[in-house]
Amino acid sequence: MEIEAPEQLRARLEAGASLAGARFQNLDLGAFEEALLARDDLEGLIVLGGSLSHRLAAHLTSHRALVFPAAPHAPVNPYRESLYTPEELYDPIEKGYAATIDGQAYAWSRAADNAHDAYISLLQAAHDVSITDALDEWIAGAPVVGVMGGHALRRGSRDYAQAAHLAHRLARHGLVVATGGGPGAMEAANLGAFAGTPQDLDSALAQLAAVPGFEPSIDDWVVVALAARERLLQSGAAEDRSVGIPTWFYGHEPPNVFCNAIAKFFSNALREDGLLARSSAGVVVLPGAAGTVQEIFQAVTPRYYSDADDVPALVLVGREHWTQTVPVWQALEALGHERALGRAVRLVDGLEEAAVALGA
Repeated sequence: MEIEAPEQLRARLEAGASLAGARFQNLDLGAFEEALLARDDLEGLIVLGGSLSHRLAAHLTSHRALVFPAAPHAPVNPYRESLYTPEELYDPIEKGYAATIDGQAYAWSRAADNAHDAYISLLQAAHDVSITDALDEWIAGAPVVGVMGGHALRRGSRDYAQAAHLAHRLARHGLVVATGGGPGAMEAANLGAFAGTPQDLDSALAQLAAVPGFEPSIDDWVVVALAARERLLQSGAAEDRSVGIPTWFYGHEPPNVFCNAIAKFFSNALREDGLLARSSAGVVVLPGAAGTVQEIFQAVTPRYYSDADDVPALVLVGREHWTQTVPVWQALEALGHERALGRAVRLVDGLEEAAVALGA
């Protein structure tokens, strides 16, 4: 049983319910110290981070509970109970990207001294488990469509605008739009889902075009996006329709800000599996390169082995790109012959066709 909020713990204590085997996640236990000191039904209780006195920690462990202390020197809380917000990750962007929580977490994840430190690895693994749990709670069974695509797509381009309008249509159809949470096609899709109206989306597209990419300056790229995000929030942004699932593994891909929530992982493998496994309403793949190809075949594998009648669609957008520039379509056709994969995969030229293939 996970207890992530003070009111949950208070209710359990007032009811006299057992605490054996419970999980306290990121709680300040100061207000509950005397009540907990009076309890001895604590075997198997696990305290993940938060704050508690040495006296209470000693009492808990003496009754066969486990206490995992907070990690004050880590740039992120490994036991957090919720997803990130863009404002949180980019605080304080006015001091430069390297000073932000996101920048510090990336540096921490890549530091040579930390690479073989078992304690650091444990903290990062605990963080990713916490984020996985928070992501499940945030989605809570909602229909999710994954939108994949390369980070090189530029703001101000026709393809960027089209990707944003496709995602806007999918979100208005009641779908949660999930992406890898980075720049380019991923940002365009998160932006489209986040915007409240087509007019708001067009206004944001025009505003963002002033800084087409995150190179050479992540700072400029982020600042103009945060300003556009604030305008969208004031106009009435969509709620719970845009989620980004990025990773610190790719330091050259800063997270985009057009998400209702961000599930950021240290492990790229967990991130990719988490994104694709939750795309219950299908996957749209926009033109991309190696990373996008990897995501295609991760999506292909469960569809290839499925014996279900109704397999979520896998829609590749860009016939020339996927048959000539990066010719994966031929492999998909061969793998899909007389299998569920063949019924699920589609190759289309336009985003209108992509939306229709997903029932939107």
